[in-house]
Amino acid sequence: MTLSTNKSIKQNTTLKQKVMGGALTGILMTSLGVAAPMMALTQSATAAPADNLTAAKRLNKLLANTKSMTANFSQTTKGANSGTFSGSMSVQRPNNFRWETKSPSEQLIIANGNSMWVYDKDLEQATKQNVDSQVGNTPALLLSGEPNKIDKNFKITQPYGNKNYYVLYPKSDSASFKSLSMSFNGGKPVMMVLNDSLGQTTTIKFSGIKMNPSINSSQFKFTPPKGVDVINQ
Repeated sequence: MTLSTNKSIKQNTTLKQKVMGGALTGILMTSLGVAAPMMALTQSATAAPADNLTAAKRLNKLLANTKSMTANFSQTTKGANSGTFSGSMSVQRPNNFRWETKSPSEQLIIANGNSMWVYDKDLEQATKQNVDSQVGNTPALLLSGEPNKIDKNFKITQPYGNKNYYVLYPKSDSASFKSLSMSFNGGKPVMMVLNDSLGQTTTIKFSGIKMNPSINSSQFKFTPPKGVDVINQ
């Protein structure tokens, strides 16, 4: 296998994990641990589910309260491509997000409404893609898109009407995942879990969250470093 092939395989795998993860983007979280959302789910086991329209309105309201957010993240995938990644993220409406993986390798995803860059420092490679084709039906829409349009892309359910726990199902057959669950606490999302079409489960937890901070616009711009191989898709 050539070095070029190795780079291609690694790039494709990384892109999938990052888009789904940043996607997963457990959106706006608190610094609470995993126990908090799991506890909420257990306690609400006897509550009746909300109808889809009510669930959509409630979720839209929660997401609309987040104009911007920064946090550290820990992303774990179990399945064929198991692995754990950690780093930091920033999101700002409308349509801006930054997902920077720092361990075990350095990679960066930046989207600003028109284009999305995926930069792999180890491979010295940067890929530029159209945002609509790559992000439109992924959880990234929840991070930086317009809340009132979410129900056009997802079927939104609230299994326990008295708890802010939601499960979303993409309406598009081309979506990269089957379902996405989100748990909120105190009006803020605490965890997201994504199940993809390959049978993998990705969990993202956040820490050091800052809600609605002022973020410099430069965080959502990317210029390929000198000598980096640029690919347009």
